Amino acid sequence: MRPNILFIMTDQMRGDCMGIAGHPDVKTPYLDSLGVEGSYFPNAYTACPSCIAARASLMTGLTPRHTKRVGYQDGVAWDYDTTLAGELGKAGYYTKCVGKMHVHPLRNNLGFDDVILHDGYLGYYRKPTTPFYEHQTIADDYFHWLKSELGADVDITDSGLECNSWVARPFPYEEKYHPTNWVVANSIDFLRKRDRSKPYFLFASFVRPHPPFDAPQCYFDMYQDKELTPPPVGDWADNERYKIEGRHYCCGNGIADPELQRQAQVGYYACITHLDHQIGRLLQAIQEDGEYNNTIIIFTSDHGELLGDHHTFRKIRPYQASIQIPFIISTPNEIANIKGHTFKQVVGLQDIMPTLLDIAGASIPKTLDGVSLVPLLSGQENKTREYLHGEHSGGIIGNQYIVTDTDKFIWYMETGEEQYFNLAIDSKELKNEIHNPLYKERISYLRNIMIKELIGREEGYTDGNVLIKGKEQKAMLSK
Repeated sequence: MRPNILFIMTDQMRGDCMGIAGHPDVKTPYLDSLGVEGSYFPNAYTACPSCIAARASLMTGLTPRHTKRVGYQDGVAWDYDTTLAGELGKAGYYTKCVGKMHVHPLRNNLGFDDVILHDGYLGYYRKPTTPFYEHQTIADDYFHWLKSELGADVDITDSGLECNSWVARPFPYEEKYHPTNWVVANSIDFLRKRDRSKPYFLFASFVRPHPPFDAPQCYFDMYQDKELTPPPVGDWADNERYKIEGRHYCCGNGIADPELQRQAQVGYYACITHLDHQIGRLLQAIQEDGEYNNTIIIFTSDHGELLGDHHTFRKIRPYQASIQIPFIISTPNEIANIKGHTFKQVVGLQDIMPTLLDIAGASIPKTLDGVSLVPLLSGQENKTREYLHGEHSGGIIGNQYIVTDTDKFIWYMETGEEQYFNLAIDSKELKNEIHNPLYKERISYLRNIMIKELIGREEGYTDGNVLIKGKEQKAMLSK
């Protein structure tokens, strides 16, 4: 019998925010257990650190250059010939998504047999001009259910929190109504009524810990009185700008009020531990279903959360808190008999599709950019790639980056500013070494890799010899 596949995905979860990752404050007992049972990848990265572009790479096995999504833009149709769910379906899997998709149109199933949808609050689909059938309060299954349970006027905004804000407060309703619990409840219900003649691919996709930071009260209580580790601030950070702009409730330049900064950490960590406990609830249901030992379990996120690091917030920027993601794979013994192993190779979201197709015994399309990690997991190989190229358009913070398992080179497209971090000795990116003569040769090497990656791009970022600043940035490529 081919293995079932449980793919657990979060939104905006930092790669360092797990006990197994060595975080000094966040408690994640179930994710840690999953890591001990399986394989942990500390050098996992997203190639475009915002929701839509990252998920496009995940679902297609392609880099942002080939999905054409190199920034954030709503309302662009997802029209891909080859998708993760579609290929698993061809291989005989029943494919189910519960939770976040963030595709367009809103009810695009993207190859899944069935989708029970909750995308979180998406303002683009709540405009007065949005067609009725596409309006989020109608098309999103969680919102439809919540209103049927608590009344027509109830909404996720009742707490007063905004969907990209650092403001935090406990969930105002009974815990069973929280979207994190809702995803798990519907995932467990799928286990109850699935067709047992087929292996399944269950994509349990959570919106949290993406804002709003609104875990139930008991999870806030876990962190409220703890002395939390303050965010790291590099010698290169802007120590003045955030003091003014950081008074805005959803600014990307950090939080000006130290107490509100601490509350944001409390709320974010509370959401993660709440999520962890609900993942434990789902894992227990799979054990009771009798299929745990025949189930591949993969856990990751689309991107991270800056959470005040270097006086920044949200994502898009090319720093570890934004681009590094949690990544765990737990497999039956016949696929990987090494448990509790840490693989330090660089991996990306585009590797998930070929890996799962390989595990499922399905053919891997030659058009994919990602690589299967099965040879690594089974001990047949010891490498994946030398580096990962990532990017995100966005004006003055639009960036390109080359990251390896030991260091990182960054280039800002508008200003031409460069940064270099030796991650092997400075994992918090406290010192920008771009002008350190000791790294001159290494920086030149990584810069040339970036030039190679950008040759032929329609924006004109390079002529093949140097990087060219000030070119018009695009969120969507046309070719």
